[in-house]
Amino acid sequence: MPPRHFLDVDQLDSASLRRLLDMAHAMKRGGRRGPAMVRPKALEGATLLMIFEKPSMRTRVSFDLGMRQLGGEALFLSGQEIMVGKRESIEDTARVLSRYGDIILLRTVDHGTLLELARHASVPVINGLTNHSHPCQIIADLQTVEEAVGPIETAKVAWVGDCNNVATSWIHAAVRLGFELRIASPPSLQPHPDLAAWMTREGGRVTVSADPVAAVEGATCVIADTWVSIGDTDVERRMELLGPYRVDEALMARAAGNAVFLHCLPAYRGNEVTAGVIDGPQSVVFDEAENRLHAQKAILAWCLGVESV
Repeated sequence: MPPRHFLDVDQLDSASLRRLLDMAHAMKRGGRRGPAMVRPKALEGATLLMIFEKPSMRTRVSFDLGMRQLGGEALFLSGQEIMVGKRESIEDTARVLSRYGDIILLRTVDHGTLLELARHASVPVINGLTNHSHPCQIIADLQTVEEAVGPIETAKVAWVGDCNNVATSWIHAAVRLGFELRIASPPSLQPHPDLAAWMTREGGRVTVSADPVAAVEGATCVIADTWVSIGDTDVERRMELLGPYRVDEALMARAAGNAVFLHCLPAYRGNEVTAGVIDGPQSVVFDEAENRLHAQKAILAWCLGVESV
């Protein structure tokens, strides 16, 4: 039986995605020992190998602690130590690590590297972030929205800013779960044509425009993300393009009265969001950050076939 990878949300059907989300809720209810319906040490004896070619705080800490709380072990490997695809082939790396551990996490730049690793691994591989997508973040985000405003299937979600890797995973989730997603981005930073064609072909309720006010109007969830990521070289251009997409109090006021604000962090107050919004009463960014731990535990259990929650 092939390993159960967690690479992208678009590779899951709606039932599997819903199952993962329900497991994340159950993990949170169960606290550090996991939900009562799962034996406390559900992953005892299992080892997670974490390869980080890009730095991280939330992804690294949440997966490390999550694995330990479920009874397993986690080993951190830096990109300088492993050098995936450089010192030896990706295929050989996948085969060797599959003999050492039970599950592999890769956080890297090139999405192709992730797919190649998964193709040759005989154990599950998790996408810890690539330049294409960030599916682990989305499970936590969906969980946070459901806690704050109710079932995600009935939510109206507005994404404001660069249609980056996190936005791509939001598009995947919107198509699979059928909720409304409105994206407001400068024309040059809107979804790649291949992604736009996919969401249209799949019948997603996703709209794309350059108008942040129209996107936020009546939304129950407003999301922003950093304008400049590690590795971006066109900083001045991005700052100029994205200036009109700052989520401030006036823009947030156009959302529904019970709307919440999300940001995956790190945040830069005064750029993509004002301090008044991210530190205000509608912000759930720290609930969102906490939920990374519960979501990662759900992903780990799901990949290893432990779904009795």
